Amino acid sequence: MKALLIVTGRGLGGDAAIALNVIKALEKRGVQCEIALDESAPGILFKKHGYSWHKISIPQAGGHAATKLSAAKGALKLMTATFKARSLIKRINADFVIGVLGGGAIVGSLGAKFARKPAFSLISTPLDSKVCPKFNECFILPDLDKFKWETLPKNTDKSFYPLAPDSGDGDAKIGLSKLKEFPDFDEQKKTIVFSSGSSIFKGMIDGVCHMADFTDEFNLVLVGLPLHDEYLDEIDKRDIIYAGYVDWINHLFKYADLAVLTDDGVSIQEALSCNTPIVALTHVKWGRYQNMAGVFKGAIVESSVDDVVKNVQYAFENMDSLKENTSKYAKLCLEASDVLADKMLKKVK
Repeated sequence: MKALLIVTGRGLGGDAAIALNVIKALEKRGVQCEIALDESAPGILFKKHGYSWHKISIPQAGGHAATKLSAAKGALKLMTATFKARSLIKRINADFVIGVLGGGAIVGSLGAKFARKPAFSLISTPLDSKVCPKFNECFILPDLDKFKWETLPKNTDKSFYPLAPDSGDGDAKIGLSKLKEFPDFDEQKKTIVFSSGSSIFKGMIDGVCHMADFTDEFNLVLVGLPLHDEYLDEIDKRDIIYAGYVDWINHLFKYADLAVLTDDGVSIQEALSCNTPIVALTHVKWGRYQNMAGVFKGAIVESSVDDVVKNVQYAFENMDSLKENTSKYAKLCLEASDVLADKMLKKVK
């Protein structure tokens, strides 16, 4: 059996990680998986894991930040993208299609419909959640408000973000050894990891700078690649460890005492799977608010960027309670890939 995953984004961030984790779960079950990315995507994550991909057109309409104008511009490109996807589906003779988030989910839905193949969509934005359930079965991810609904719309089910099998296997000793490579790291201090995913947004820069300006009692570790190089100018002025784009995040989470993350995406579950309590910064990515604290109750402290110092202090004062609740979600997060793969295959077979 062969699956084609049509993935939005650049092939290096959360969208790609979700697709990769689904692929790993399906391959364990004997499914051959192929990948399609937008022709402009560098596909770094897939390349790192030894996967090639097909180049098609996958319009992006801004995801959670979509406006009527951006959605309209995306729609103009959608017809061409749909027929490129249809052609690819037929050419590789895929048995089913999985569209991953935003434009990838929509192109996957429409391409599969025209190719007369079953499809599934992983949805997390207002736009893909409106379009995709009209055509095929969809899995709502935690970012979407519908995830918290008790009664779901037709053609929809819930899924935690699928994680890599080793997400919870971080080794604190490896994390420590990696951090020791940075001259500013102090083993006697507690460690806080700051991340907004593969890309560092300005709000995360502001958050880590607020902490550095307030106290020097922590190792403040910032990971990711900046959306704009000048963001790092502020880091250079302060006692902050900039680790760049790391492939040892599970080891880092396992070692860290606390993670300060954006209120969205795979990183939240990756940290939870390592039993790392979280302060979630809201309105950092395009101003959006996902309410992950409402999904993972008691394991996440919600905070604005301006109040990060106060909420980090609160997190440490309530660490026992946070850790207790974090452990409850770790198992659910780690099982998500297998649960999702089994649900898909049950419907295809």
